[in-house]
Amino acid sequence: MFDVSKAAADEIRRSIDLSDADGMGLRIAVQRQPDGGISYRMGFDERAPGDLVVQVRSIDVLIASGDRTLLEGTSMDFVEIEDGQHDFIFLNPNDPHFTPPHDLDERRS
Repeated sequence: MFDVSKAAADEIRRSIDLSDADGMGLRIAVQRQPDGGISYRMGFDERAPGDLVVQVRSIDVLIASGDRTLLEGTSMDFVEIEDGQHDFIFLNPNDPHFTPPHDLDERRS
């Protein structure tokens, strides 16, 4: 359903430790853009009725029922975008702009 890399899980745990999010899940929300692409939002949240809860690497990922289809098969990673700048990325086969990186299997480890 939804996967989180080790690097992303480590960063999420650091964020939990630095905030008041202990006991909350990480909500991943998506929105289809006019060009067909997908934009992502995420933040710590309480579980809501109808949420799918996916536990990955000891993190509860919360996905609203309306977002399930767009997130099916998605992986989240935390990578260096530019020298010294790290960010979360989403590897989503449902996004028409998605091109899988050549090391996708290694990222999921």
